[in-house]
Amino acid sequence: MLDYNLLLAVFSGVLILLVLILRFKIQAFISLLIASIVVGIVAGMPPKEIITTMQQGMGSTLGFVALVVGLGAIFGSILEQSGGAEALANYLLSKFGDKRASWALMLAGFFIAIPVFFDVAFIILIPLVYSLQRRTKKSLLLYAIPLLAGLAITHSFIPPTPGPVAVADILKADLGWVILFGFIVGVPTAILSGPIFANYISKKIYIEAPKMELNEQEAKDYPAVRLILLIIGIPIVLIIGNTVLNSPLVSNDSISIQFKEWMAMIGNPFVALIIANLIAWYVLGIKRGLSKDELLKIATNSMGPAGLIILLTGAGGVFKQMLINTGTGEMLANYFATMGISMLFFGFFIAVLVRILQGSATVAMITAAGVTAPLLINTDITQIDKALLVIAIASGASIMSHVNDSGFWLVGKYLGLNEKQTFKSWTIMTTILAVSSFFIVSLLSLIV
Repeated sequence: MLDYNLLLAVFSGVLILLVLILRFKIQAFISLLIASIVVGIVAGMPPKEIITTMQQGMGSTLGFVALVVGLGAIFGSILEQSGGAEALANYLLSKFGDKRASWALMLAGFFIAIPVFFDVAFIILIPLVYSLQRRTKKSLLLYAIPLLAGLAITHSFIPPTPGPVAVADILKADLGWVILFGFIVGVPTAILSGPIFANYISKKIYIEAPKMELNEQEAKDYPAVRLILLIIGIPIVLIIGNTVLNSPLVSNDSISIQFKEWMAMIGNPFVALIIANLIAWYVLGIKRGLSKDELLKIATNSMGPAGLIILLTGAGGVFKQMLINTGTGEMLANYFATMGISMLFFGFFIAVLVRILQGSATVAMITAAGVTAPLLINTDITQIDKALLVIAIASGASIMSHVNDSGFWLVGKYLGLNEKQTFKSWTIMTTILAVSSFFIVSLLSLIV
């Protein structure tokens, strides 16, 4: 049965959040905190308890997210600085050839966005797309869309990128399962929204690369591709390995308890990323002539964008905790259960709504996770179900990038598209990505 006072509280919070972001352009971190306070006040929570709840939500969330996002940001910045992203993309292009270059760029984007932020990876790799267009004389979109699809999917689905890390922590989902299902859902989604859609849209919109700049011809001393793949793969393999060892797939009799305990430590996201960072610092930094001061500067500079995401995630944790402590989450969970609405669809829908209204995929993910997490209280949902819910929310947060999303303008600027062309290419691509990935998640939820 619905408690209309609690229902008013959650709607008031979400409405205040959207008004502050859209109308008054207040930063999402502060907006989430204000919205959380409004929920507590409308729900009738005592003032002192509101403050205690905010501290509880912030502290319980940042204990995990701050470490993972911070370590992931440093890891990505070292890979970016070394030229590893370009090395991997060049290698794949040489193996696939010009005829299958769109597939090569999709794969390059898919793997490079695991450690490197979306916009940074796009700016690094766009000269390769320009070069291909000049050589083949085909539309720039034939190569840019697959690259963007690979980047966008990994950025949204596969940790240690900040979005899925934040959602996984708010929902208390195991990162190993999130990574595993991120790959399972991401690969077919990338194929559909990348090379297949690019082959269609490139015949409708012809775009040429901008005039060549001199710095595009500069020769660089790239690291070995196998080394780059090894370094990217280390934290992923360790995290997934730990998840598999502690799952019902592996019996306790087949592996010693001591080995599982050591693997639990090494496969913990904190330790896995520390190991990956140490290897990257030495192999891509010190061994390639970077001084300790240069490495320190690279690590320090990476903390700028990471810091904002960490604070935003903490505010999302506050919003979630407020819904839990007021009893709003339990009420909504019971209501949706009687209505027959699945949590997958609910999480997806909230993410879609916030994404379309305010533009940021990260804010949409964190808000949707904060609203959905209380619904999981007192349920028997498994870690596999939680991982699928993370991907469903990420799918919704990827949909329909348009004029209120910075990515819309970034893509349009670098590809030389006007607004109409950006809608027809980039916006449609993100919508195909979101709908197809949610469809695959829904199918998986029926099977596993």
